[in-house]
Amino acid sequence: MSNLANELAELDKLIHEPARLVILTALSAVDSADFLFLQNLTGLTAGNLSGHLTRLEEANLINVRKEIVGKRPKTTLSLTQTGRKAIDQHWQRLNELRTKTQASASQQS
Repeated sequence: MSNLANELAELDKLIHEPARLVILTALSAVDSADFLFLQNLTGLTAGNLSGHLTRLEEANLINVRKEIVGKRPKTTLSLTQTGRKAIDQHWQRLNELRTKTQASASQQS
């Protein structure tokens, strides 16, 4: 296994899982988002999205607020401070790995 492969394998799998990475990245760009927005963005079924949100909430990466608006339930999601720090660090690490790979590639040329 290459050095890059080892470093990629060390990424936080809770965050790096594609659906959760999309969710956390989207939430990092806004103050909060509702469930339907995230469902449309991710293309996940309500059940799959709910499962991912539960994992993220259990890890204290997101806040989930449920309320009734009119007669309809509304779920609003936002990053916790821990979640914002984690997704920012994750993207920083991915960028570092990309830069490192680009440098290695240019040395090979």
